[in-house]
Amino acid sequence: MLTLYGIPNCDTVKKARAALEQAGRAHAFHDFKKQGVPEERLDAWLRELGWQALVNTRGTTWRKLDAAERDAVTDAASARALMLAQPSVIRRPVVEQDGTVVGAGMDAVQGLLAG
Repeated sequence: MLTLYGIPNCDTVKKARAALEQAGRAHAFHDFKKQGVPEERLDAWLRELGWQALVNTRGTTWRKLDAAERDAVTDAASARALMLAQPSVIRRPVVEQDGTVVGAGMDAVQGLLAG
């Protein structure tokens, strides 16, 4: 089962879902806003991808943090705490195939579609 994790009004998530639908790829969607960030999955993402790949430092949520909050994100533990507190800072979508993390962002979706 293919699962996308993200926020439904995110442009990248919208593009990813549309691309999967156009390719005929069924998928489940986990909405961070309604369902929260699943901590056990976040831990797996951190192990597999690393915190740097998951924290979206180009997004609005990151830019709205004050400098002290941004500077405090220095390792997986501090990044995890921020991602749980502010799910919008997670690079989206996070993509899993059969419970295994594939990647984060549109590149992960395109990789699935190309493969």
